[in-house]
Amino acid sequence: MKRSKPISGRYLGYREADRATPYARFFNPELAPLASHVCAALDRGGVPIDLLPGIDGAAENLFGDTAVLEDGWVLTQDGGMRVSVRTDMPGVTPAMVDWWFGWHGDAPAKYKLWHPQAHVHVGWRETPPAGTSGRALYVGQTSIVDEYIGSDLIRGAISFVPPASFGFTDPRLDDDQQATIVCARLGLGDAPIDIGYLAHHVRAVPGGSEMRSRFWMGGAHVGGRNLVGSLAAAVAKRVLRLTESDARALLVHCGQEMPHLAAFLPALHAEFADNGPAGTSNTRMAS
Repeated sequence: MKRSKPISGRYLGYREADRATPYARFFNPELAPLASHVCAALDRGGVPIDLLPGIDGAAENLFGDTAVLEDGWVLTQDGGMRVSVRTDMPGVTPAMVDWWFGWHGDAPAKYKLWHPQAHVHVGWRETPPAGTSGRALYVGQTSIVDEYIGSDLIRGAISFVPPASFGFTDPRLDDDQQATIVCARLGLGDAPIDIGYLAHHVRAVPGGSEMRSRFWMGGAHVGGRNLVGSLAAAVAKRVLRLTESDARALLVHCGQEMPHLAAFLPALHAEFADNGPAGTSNTRMAS
């Protein structure tokens, strides 16, 4: 998963061309401190596996009435990990989050708004359908990303899938002002290997929204996209063991990028959601 150095021409932060974009004023290189509940999870360390359900219990975990552990991680016996993070998003609606996941994927300068200290590059593997936005744009598409998770530079493939494919059939998802859930298969950008799953459940609360993020990575979740990938995945399952350092880094990354997104998303959405040319160019940039 790791590369020792960025691809030539890819870089952190904004340069002159980035600052000329119409949305550059939303680029803020400073991150707010981690939320106290995220810090508490880091201080606590790993938790028993029963406190963070697997992906087969995700629907009940996210939509049920049972109390759950909102922030934390667990390392599984098969070498995998589960990570959970909650984010308060004042002023944000679930529909804004769906718009964001469709809007930002065609330009690195957009992606860098989200996490200015970690995001390097983004592009769609295939050009999305013209004239679409929000969930209709990103579901069924694969986003190729270069980003740092901790100090490791990752080239990942995020393949967005319909919520129902994860078992999410809650009727609240039919009203994008009430709730949405972003679901994806996570893999390597340079090899036909998948390594996990993510779900970001966003529900409206008084004054904004609450996002509940779940990651299921490694172990039994490693698989191949074709015959070559399946052979490589079989080897990876035997030798790849995710560590506490990996879990902490992912928890911190999510705990930084989602509040940072929430800080500018309402104003960004108000300015660009209805602007076709400035809102999304629908160009392919994954090469």
